[in-house]
Amino acid sequence: MANLFSLTMQPIPFADWINSFVNWLTQFVGFFNGITDFIGAIVNSFQWVFDLLPVWLFIILVLGITYWALHDSKHWGLMVFELIGLVLIYNQGYWRDMTQTLTLVLTSSLIIVVIGIPLGIWMAKSHTVKVIVKPILDFMQTMPAFVYLIPAVALFGIGMVPGVIASVIFSLPPVVRMTNLGIEQVPTDLIEAADSFGSTGWQKLIKVELPIAKNTLMSGVNQGMMLALSMVVIASMIGAVGLGSEVYFAVGRNNAGSGFTAGFAIVILAIILDRVTQAFNKNKKH
Repeated sequence: MANLFSLTMQPIPFADWINSFVNWLTQFVGFFNGITDFIGAIVNSFQWVFDLLPVWLFIILVLGITYWALHDSKHWGLMVFELIGLVLIYNQGYWRDMTQTLTLVLTSSLIIVVIGIPLGIWMAKSHTVKVIVKPILDFMQTMPAFVYLIPAVALFGIGMVPGVIASVIFSLPPVVRMTNLGIEQVPTDLIEAADSFGSTGWQKLIKVELPIAKNTLMSGVNQGMMLALSMVVIASMIGAVGLGSEVYFAVGRNNAGSGFTAGFAIVILAIILDRVTQAFNKNKKH
């Protein structure tokens, strides 16, 4: 019976279908080149600013932003950590690698905010959109991150842009889900009160729903940013430069010291981004 089953059951050419689909997409070279140029312009703009700023001014700006976000809480410990951490990164010769990593993270975060927040709002407003988008988000979250690299290279080449694309795919779902959740959790009595005053759908969104859902929405942005940062080492496999590439090369050379130092720099950057975004959100509650 087993032999008969193996003879009659032919493998479904699923891999061939995927290859055919990717090959079909490669025909639209102009479209993907346009996306590459657009994202590349954002990346170059961020990096140009970071390269223009002296190290001391960059550190002062980070400390100033942190103080502005935390001045009600007086969390001076974070500012001391930022000062020591950034000076240590500079001391170890990883400053430009750090700014390149920050460029990748900020570019990815900007894209997921621009795409994720409107999509999350649309999901909250339309059951049909929610039914369609939800399984796509499940697919994006559960698919191994390495798999994203294959079509990214095929469609966008090698460098920072495919790294950004892979990071966006990996980090977009939390922003969409948390935005959708925040809008759906707005109390119905507030919506009814807005309706009773004759508010339009746009007025309800801007003046009622988004302000109430802001904390949940910002939590999604924070999670998306952290996921984008977690992709920097994987993105280095397809040419994305920065601290991730230093870790990747250290693994290839079996250089534990260099890999740990670059990894520690990533941890410092992650803590700064995480704490500042969280603190900014908490401060804005008051």
